[in-house]
Amino acid sequence: MRLQNKVAVVTGAGSGFGEGIARRFAAEGAKIVIADINEDGAQRVARSIENDGGTAVSVRTDVTLAGDVDAMIATASNRFGRLDILVNNAGTTHRKGPLTEVDEATFDHVFAVNVKSIYLAARSAVPVFRSQGSGGSIVNIASTAGVRPRPGLTWYNGSKGAAITFTKSMAVELAPDQIRVNAINPVIGDTGLTKEFMGGVDTPEIRQQFMQTIPLGRFSTPQDIAATALFLCSDEAGFLTGVCIEVDGGRCV
Repeated sequence: MRLQNKVAVVTGAGSGFGEGIARRFAAEGAKIVIADINEDGAQRVARSIENDGGTAVSVRTDVTLAGDVDAMIATASNRFGRLDILVNNAGTTHRKGPLTEVDEATFDHVFAVNVKSIYLAARSAVPVFRSQGSGGSIVNIASTAGVRPRPGLTWYNGSKGAAITFTKSMAVELAPDQIRVNAINPVIGDTGLTKEFMGGVDTPEIRQQFMQTIPLGRFSTPQDIAATALFLCSDEAGFLTGVCIEVDGGRCV
């Protein structure tokens, strides 16, 4: 059990990568706060973890709202007595297309979910980590889009570039508190955003075009991302901070 008795908050954990991370962490002994704006999805995952013998609680969370984020972090402390791990996984995108055709409301929403959420979570969680005096681990789920941006997703690319820069700066600033901050850069996978990344149309032909850009020849999976998150949050990665790992089958080489 690599996370025995650890307490983890995972945002966007009601589906996709977040669900995979939450399930893997629970299987490794962690107590999980399943945070998602989709309350039904969060409850489903929490119940499933509990049914499998794990420990989890769900909380409806809009990661763009300070009050929701504060309540999310408080749930960990109030329910489980502490906080050891924060995974900022919740994310969104705009539909692939010309940069000038993304409306202002969509732009604002992308940056609120992908960028502001990290700020709000840090503002709420870091004081808890500090008060405990035993450090902590933060993992930001960024994207290969922040490393090798491509046309059609310009504003999404920028939001993930910000997440990567946040990770490195947070890592240096929080190191004296033994709070480690790392990031994962997944390549495209089967999530609720896949169709948008493809321009609103998901066909075998379009999937094949994407697949041809990934040397290992497949999309990423929640299990791939969860395995990397587990490593980064485990004692095995105790000397890693400010690291951004591409989980991309060679896409960024």
